[in-house]
Amino acid sequence: MNNFYFYIPTKVYFGKNQVEKLPGCIREFGNRVLLVYGKDSIKKNGIYNDVVSQLKKSDIFFIELSGVDPNPRISTVREGARVCKENNIQIVLGVGGGSVIDCSKAIAAASKYDGDPWDIWAKKAEPKKALPVGAVITLAATASEMNKNSVISNPDTEEKKGFGHDMLIPKFAIMDPAYTVTVPKRPTAAGIADIMSHVFEYYFIEVPGATLQDEFCEGVLRTVIKYGKQAIDEPANYEARANLLWAGSMALNGVSSRGKLFDGLLHSLEHALSALYDISHGEGLALIIPYWMDAALSEKTMHRFARYARNIWNIQEPDDMTAAKRGIEQTSKFYKQLGLPQKLSDLGIPFDRFEDIAAKSMRGDTTGNLIVFTKADVVKFLERMK
Repeated sequence: MNNFYFYIPTKVYFGKNQVEKLPGCIREFGNRVLLVYGKDSIKKNGIYNDVVSQLKKSDIFFIELSGVDPNPRISTVREGARVCKENNIQIVLGVGGGSVIDCSKAIAAASKYDGDPWDIWAKKAEPKKALPVGAVITLAATASEMNKNSVISNPDTEEKKGFGHDMLIPKFAIMDPAYTVTVPKRPTAAGIADIMSHVFEYYFIEVPGATLQDEFCEGVLRTVIKYGKQAIDEPANYEARANLLWAGSMALNGVSSRGKLFDGLLHSLEHALSALYDISHGEGLALIIPYWMDAALSEKTMHRFARYARNIWNIQEPDDMTAAKRGIEQTSKFYKQLGLPQKLSDLGIPFDRFEDIAAKSMRGDTTGNLIVFTKADVVKFLERMK
C-alpha cells in the first residue's frame, strides 16, 4: 500500500427530514447565505420550499443564484463571486447534484480572490482562502459533497478543468435519499456510471497490499449494480436510493482510494468531450468505460479484470482472459440496460474534431496510468467509438 494523506471534515446528516438540521449547520459560520441551485427541478419537487422555509424561520439572510448548468460555467462562478463580495456573504450553500456543489465550491474560492476566477482553474493562481461551503444533495453521482474537487467549464476557451483544495471540502452535507426519488431515469443512470467510473480509475491499477481498499471498491460496485437498476425501475424505492446515495459518497471521498494510484484517462477524455459538446458527464463516462477496459486488457492486466468479473459479476470462468472479457461485456450490457450511450453518435458527437479532443485530454505529452495514451493513441481510441 502506498503512503497517503486522508482528511474528511464534512459533517454528514443522512436520512429522512435531515433538512431540519440546516439552520444549525449554517449558523456555525454566520447567517448570510448565497443559495446556489440549478434550474427548476428543486422548485417542482418541493426541495426548494423545504430549504427556504428552514432559512426563513431561522431568520437567516439569503440571496439566490439559480441556473447552474450540468457542466457549470465560469460565468456563473464570476457572478456568484460578485454577489458574495457585494453582500458580505458568509457561507455558500449548494442545493443540487455534483454540478451545483462544484459551482458552489468554485464561488467560495473565487469570492476570496481578486483576479479573474478562471485563473484558478487555468492553474495561473491558487487561492489562499475560501468561504465555507454547505451542501444539500439531490443526486447520487459525484461525491462532491465530501471531497475537495471542483470542475468548471469555460465555453470561451472550450476547456473543462478541475481544481481541488482542502478548504473547498463542504463543512456539512444534508443527504436525504427522499430528495433523489424524483430524479428521472436518464440522470439516475448517468450518476450510476459516474460512481462506477470513480471506483474503476483506482481499482484496476493493482497496488500490492491495498487489500482493504480493493474490498471497499468491490463493495461499492456491487451495491451500485444491485440498486442501480432497481432505482430506475422503482424510482420511489427508498432503500435503493439510499444505497446509491451513500455509494456515491464512498466512491470518491477517499475511503476506497487512499493508498492506491489514479488512472485519469477516463475523466481527462470525458472532460475534453463535454468541454466541446456539453454532454452529460456520466453519459460520457459510460460511453468511454467499456472501450477503455477493452484497451487496457492485456496479459499483464487480465488477472485484475478477471477478479473484477468474478467478484462483481459472479462470472465462474477458470481462464483469466476469458473471464476478463466476459466481465467487460457484462459491464457494457449493464450500461445498455440502463439506457446509456454505446457510441459517440448516440450523444450526437460528430467525428470531425478528434485531434482537438485528443489534445484537450492530454496531461502533458500523455494521459492515463493503467494504459498510457499519446495524442495519436487517443485519436485511434475515438475512432473505435464511432
